[in-house]
Amino acid sequence: MTAFAGLSGKHDFVPVIRDADVVATALRQALAEASPEERPGLERAVALVESTAAATDGLLRARWVRSRLAAVGFTGDIASVAAVKALRQAEPELSLLAAARLQKEAVDSPE
Repeated sequence: MTAFAGLSGKHDFVPVIRDADVVATALRQALAEASPEERPGLERAVALVESTAAATDGLLRARWVRSRLAAVGFTGDIASVAAVKALRQAEPELSLLAAARLQKEAVDSPE
């Protein structure tokens, strides 16, 4: 998690930043101008971006939690106390409350 200017200490939130609409617009423009050979790959890319854009904030945070746990090598039960500890190891700026909330969201949003 990147630090935000003016914020210090433990944080109780993780913002969800969505820019899929910008990427989708660029891909659609490229698709409109694409040669027949390029179209299949660009069509697949547009579909992927659109499916990502449709994901809820909770699902995006759950994916983020799983990626952060994987980054510190956590392979245990995501519902465990060890998962909260590993998440705080991966993101030391998270408060215990935020880590627990994020863990719950990840448990409630299985992939």
